[in-house]
Amino acid sequence: MEKETTVSRESLIVRTSVIGILTNVALSAFKGIIGFLSNSISVLLDAVNNLSDALSSVITIVGTKLATRAPDQKHPLGHGRVEYLSSTIVAALVLYAGITALIESVKKIIHPEAANYTPLSLLIIAVAVVVKFFLGRYVKKKGEEVHSDSLIASGSDASFDALLSFSVLLSAIINRLFHISLEAYLGVFLAIFILKSGYEMFSETVDQLLGVRTDREIIQKVKETILESESDVSGVYDLLLHSYGPDRLVGSVHLEIPDTYTANQIDALQRRVSNDVLQKTGILLAGIGIYAKNTAGDEAAQVRAHVHDIAMAHEGVLQLHGFFLDQETKTIQFDVVLDFSVEDRQQLADTIRQEVQAAYPDYQVHTTLDLDI
Repeated sequence: MEKETTVSRESLIVRTSVIGILTNVALSAFKGIIGFLSNSISVLLDAVNNLSDALSSVITIVGTKLATRAPDQKHPLGHGRVEYLSSTIVAALVLYAGITALIESVKKIIHPEAANYTPLSLLIIAVAVVVKFFLGRYVKKKGEEVHSDSLIASGSDASFDALLSFSVLLSAIINRLFHISLEAYLGVFLAIFILKSGYEMFSETVDQLLGVRTDREIIQKVKETILESESDVSGVYDLLLHSYGPDRLVGSVHLEIPDTYTANQIDALQRRVSNDVLQKTGILLAGIGIYAKNTAGDEAAQVRAHVHDIAMAHEGVLQLHGFFLDQETKTIQFDVVLDFSVEDRQQLADTIRQEVQAAYPDYQVHTTLDLDI
């Protein structure tokens, strides 16, 4: 089933990209001819922009083909992250096109040349605006369906190109009706927005490569899946997910279960949870850690509530979990999650530990500083 889904996703991305390539090559050819005949820098830049979009689609196809290669000895989790690299190349091409457009436009401001538009050229530009608008919507929609950052970026870029092409059309109409040339200045305007689009695409891709916070809906779905199927699990914490491509998430989690569980019961629980999460969310939990929860007597529950109050009294404390009181070894241990806005997170964690230690001098207190993930 997973293989069929992968093949279907690859096929849709390739098909959508091919449509984008053919459309952009045709638009680039028509606009290039119009730009040369009318001596219009803005139309020529628009043609170059369409050509870069076609090249971006080629890169998307190549990236998708490489990303869907089967796992091997060197890359046991597959090659899905290649798509992020292809998105980076697309962003770099957009930035290059923007810089080139800016340079050429400034040259035209310094050495202006009159443009000459014909009714036919205006009609072709108008048709190009409509085609580019619908192409952008189509590509972005398909990208969202298969979670392809490259397609989404290409679709957004195409929709934005439609707006830019419309401004070129408007400039041409003004030039023809009132003999006012806005060519070079519009070229600067186009270049700035192309650069802005490239920067945003590059930033989003770099974020994916560096690692960003997982979507809250995905985290919530995993937690609900575990809690709904396992009645003895009282808490799901430290869910950490790593992306190895748009459709491959691998991670780890901690579960809080009764301290009476045997090794056999823990093993069975881990296997059930791993299978349930994989079947219902497609996420592979490569590691499942355990927090033991005190079940004997009321003392541990009272201490836990008190420690919770001590920790949460500090600004910046988001959560306390993993609490366990061991009466035999006289130890108290818990994890504390602090907001990233706290300047010295380790110092705050140490302060909390010291306050708990002062409240329970007969126990040895151990605190673990957890990340807000």
